[in-house]
Amino acid sequence: MFLMGMIRKKNIYIVIASYNEGESIRKVLRNLKKSGYIHIVVVDDGSRDNTSSEAAKEGVYVLRHVINRGQGASLKTGIDFALKQGAQYIVTFDADGQHRIEDLPAMIRPVVNGECEATLGSRFLRKVEMPWFRRLTLKIAIIVVWFFYGVKMTDAHNGFRVLSRKAAQQIEITSDRMEHASQIVEEIHKKKIRYKEIPVIIRYTDYSLEHGEGSFWGGIKVLWAMIVRRILH
Repeated sequence: MFLMGMIRKKNIYIVIASYNEGESIRKVLRNLKKSGYIHIVVVDDGSRDNTSSEAAKEGVYVLRHVINRGQGASLKTGIDFALKQGAQYIVTFDADGQHRIEDLPAMIRPVVNGECEATLGSRFLRKVEMPWFRRLTLKIAIIVVWFFYGVKMTDAHNGFRVLSRKAAQQIEITSDRMEHASQIVEEIHKKKIRYKEIPVIIRYTDYSLEHGEGSFWGGIKVLWAMIVRRILH
């Protein structure tokens, strides 16, 4: 039986990679804390704004890269830290408010119950509204992942994930930037980690679309990096 009480949540660490998210980070952290998540790790990836100080005001773990290294490097830093702290389950969560806390129980439940070792959020398992350029780049990413790795997924580049401790220890993230998402899929496939895709809703706002891969050119850069990484490796 699955219980989302405090006992369970004490074993869950939320890892948030952040870069220039001073405007949104406190709201995201407050909402997570209100929902009972007490272990939250913010990795400030060399931000030029007040991301670190804003996160620190919420009493969470704040780690900081001296220079901007990329989301992949930030997640590795956060996941490694969470494992050292004894995390049994690790959630990767966005700093810009795109991910919904309401989707967390459905993401966590299969991992805690032992149905799988990892869950991956999918925008396409339910009807969703999104900018056309995001839909296009995401659909191309699905094809790229299938072509290079032989893995059929409905959403190949979603940053909303839950990993068991065992899965987190097995997955090696060496790609510093956004192509880390395809590397995680590759690691899951290569190491035969049991996974499930879970329907989630991604909130697209003007703010989130101006940041990182949310922009048109950001999506193109991610696709290109995925292809280059696979060719070189």
